[in-house]
Amino acid sequence: MPNETSSPIPPRAELAYVVGIDIGMESCMMCCLTMDKRKVIKPSKFSNEADGFEWLFEHLDRLKTSADQILIGLEATSRDAREPVSCPLETRLSAVLVASGTDPRLCPAEGIACENRPSGCCDHCAGLARDGEARFGYIPSDQVVTYRELTRLYQQLTGEVVRYKNEIHALLVVLFPEFTQVFADPSRPSALTVLKAYPSAQAMQEAEPKLLYQILREQCPGRYGRKTADKLIHLAKASVSGGVAIGARSSSMRILCDQLEHTQKNLELLQQEIERLLDSDPKARSLLAMSELGSMTVAVLRAELGDLDRFARMDQVVAYVGLDLQVKQSGKWKGQTKLSKRGSGHVRRILYLAALRSMRLPTSPFGIFYHRLVDRGLKKGMAVIAVMRKLLIVAAHLIQTQQDYDASKVGVQALRA
Repeated sequence: MPNETSSPIPPRAELAYVVGIDIGMESCMMCCLTMDKRKVIKPSKFSNEADGFEWLFEHLDRLKTSADQILIGLEATSRDAREPVSCPLETRLSAVLVASGTDPRLCPAEGIACENRPSGCCDHCAGLARDGEARFGYIPSDQVVTYRELTRLYQQLTGEVVRYKNEIHALLVVLFPEFTQVFADPSRPSALTVLKAYPSAQAMQEAEPKLLYQILREQCPGRYGRKTADKLIHLAKASVSGGVAIGARSSSMRILCDQLEHTQKNLELLQQEIERLLDSDPKARSLLAMSELGSMTVAVLRAELGDLDRFARMDQVVAYVGLDLQVKQSGKWKGQTKLSKRGSGHVRRILYLAALRSMRLPTSPFGIFYHRLVDRGLKKGMAVIAVMRKLLIVAAHLIQTQQDYDASKVGVQALRA
């Protein structure tokens, strides 16, 4: 099972040097500053390879100071570029990321885009780290990264499935609109097989009834027979399809059907892999006992929340997900109270769906909590948000403590909230 430990946040020692690193796919640019802004190592390039990091560590060793007095300021870039750099650095030095509110590509003092400067933005990153405008980088554990890769790919493929289904529906409108009179859902396996063989009304008109019957019988024996085959051919002959660009659109239909089937198979494989990961994860077992949370919801929570030990209080977890409330105001003007919506929107979506599910479960303590809030006069939208926060807090508590889930205890706490 993947390791659950994450790199701890190193203690802040009295710093002597700050190193800024501008990350590139093949090479990086670095420079080193003292705390009084004096450059001791001018902007220099090193490769994203073992030899390049050895060169970097050799130059830092020449500073003749302890590792806890050197702080690395990394550009907050994509995971693909940052991870190969941050991992070797974290083993020997303290690394921070440029604060999320700061754009490292633009140096405000000079008004010059960093990518257009010979030194890149390494000196800018070093300055931000020195001035405290950076945050310690959280490098997720192997287990959390595994969850993230699987759930995010699952989300991506799910979106592709929806897109393929919509495009198949759109093509049917012009190729064979009467097809849905037989197959209400043209994206089901049996319908896809028929569409790949006969992607248009014109193709269906020329179909051999026996061959079409065999295709239907192989896909759904006992459900579709000769009457279904005859009905499809009859509908095709009376179709209002215009036949414009019939060849190109038929090819598109076959390809889309094939892509949909292939993506759905990959989703099944991903689902199985996620299930195996959940079965081997002791921190997920208590969450799986909650009727409000499905397996994918639990996997997303484990993926996006990461190592909860880095949070000192539960309200920090709530803020990390973006379920904390904020009010915009200026002078006497005061805006509406809204969610901050920071962090992962994916977590908020799955918590929203879990909250809706809890309302339909008569014995769910979260559903009872929702109805109690509404009875007290709280708006339904705000009550849903309260349930989402309650679900998040309970889930985070179970992950941290690995206690068994007890719905009765949740019910008592929820009704008192």
